[in-house]
Amino acid sequence: MQFLDELKWRGLLHQTTGGDELQEHLASGSRVAYCGFDPTKDALTIGNYLPIKMLRHWQLAGHTPIVLMGGGTGLIGDPSGKDAERQLLSKEQVAKNIEGQLRCFSKVLDFEGENAAVIVNNADWLCELGFLDVLRDVGKYFSVNTMIQKDSVKDRLNNREQGISYTEFSYMILQAYDFLQLRREMDCTIQIAGSDQYGNIVAGIDLIRRDMIDSPENQFRGAGITNPLVTASDGSKIGKTESGAIWLTEDRTSPYAFHQYWLNIPDEDAGKFLRWFTFLDQETTESIEKEHADAPHQRAAQKALANAMTEIFHGVENVARCNEAAKALFGGDITALDEKMLGEVFSEVPAGEFSKSALSGEQASLVELLPQTELCKSKREAREFLKNGSVSINGKKITGDDALDRVLTTDDLLHGTTILLRRGKKAWFASRWV
Repeated sequence: MQFLDELKWRGLLHQTTGGDELQEHLASGSRVAYCGFDPTKDALTIGNYLPIKMLRHWQLAGHTPIVLMGGGTGLIGDPSGKDAERQLLSKEQVAKNIEGQLRCFSKVLDFEGENAAVIVNNADWLCELGFLDVLRDVGKYFSVNTMIQKDSVKDRLNNREQGISYTEFSYMILQAYDFLQLRREMDCTIQIAGSDQYGNIVAGIDLIRRDMIDSPENQFRGAGITNPLVTASDGSKIGKTESGAIWLTEDRTSPYAFHQYWLNIPDEDAGKFLRWFTFLDQETTESIEKEHADAPHQRAAQKALANAMTEIFHGVENVARCNEAAKALFGGDITALDEKMLGEVFSEVPAGEFSKSALSGEQASLVELLPQTELCKSKREAREFLKNGSVSINGKKITGDDALDRVLTTDDLLHGTTILLRRGKKAWFASRWV
């Protein structure tokens, strides 16, 4: 019950099967649950994070979580949420993707202790099944009439241009078999997933029921628990930006970009996301929500959200570095940023490469250089911006009678390679000198 209560106040409990029987089952001892992850990429996004967090809440409630890597089902592809056939991945690519995704789970789950998390790969059993064995022993329990009513199948069947192959149509059978396998071998009685997987969960429970037909009537077969699909208040998918997804690994999304994403969450989503994504307790969360409601301009909820999420995936040190970088960018001393953070902060601004030899003479005059950037279009504009004090070098404004004569030198280089130019408050240009 502790697990379900935790999900309820956070708004993470969408659907369950089993009713009172499920509640009695969870209250009667430590249980085992699993959630499957599709290895389509070699890393996970924040859209994939919520099921991992569900497993962590399960673990904190005293139960054992299983991370199921789809080494077998990944060779087929889940049609859920897709309006076209997936491109099939090779076994080598699926294995590589699984290896890459494994980095994310240890940030959230505990793999040591009494109810340590376990990782399994469904390729270990699915790749051993014979085709005729599946048709006889598993397929006979699935009604095609029922399968084609599933939204992900029905939508594709109604789209004559796309359709659906027998390969993807069979995905439900394989996922159901996963649940049966884990029920048999690891006494796993619960599947956790996003709400789009509800149909697959029910199929698995039905397969377990048929397999346990001779078991005692009071023996618990299995149940499913789902979380709501992760969307913002405007209906858009979480973790999608103009430049792409927000990833959980530093090689895909830098700690600074990760921190900034959460800082820029709209006010109407901030409270909900605090509940969904962080592990802050109810009292703390409600206190932050009240503080945010009283003074929205202070963005207390976004700051707490950004700090908590960055700490999970990038550590306490990076939380401090990201906050210092944000202060420096908006009025502080950017020359104090270390080389790595400087690169992260200015990775998305316009940039250009120049010859370092020009810094030793008069060739790096700002009047000459600015038109070569995106900060102005001509020497006339450059002179105008310099005269009115609109131009900054490494965050420091160029002012006074000598502004028109200002020349960049090696003394302006940050970490020996970069000079940051700015026009006004927001228009930056990163000049790289090699």
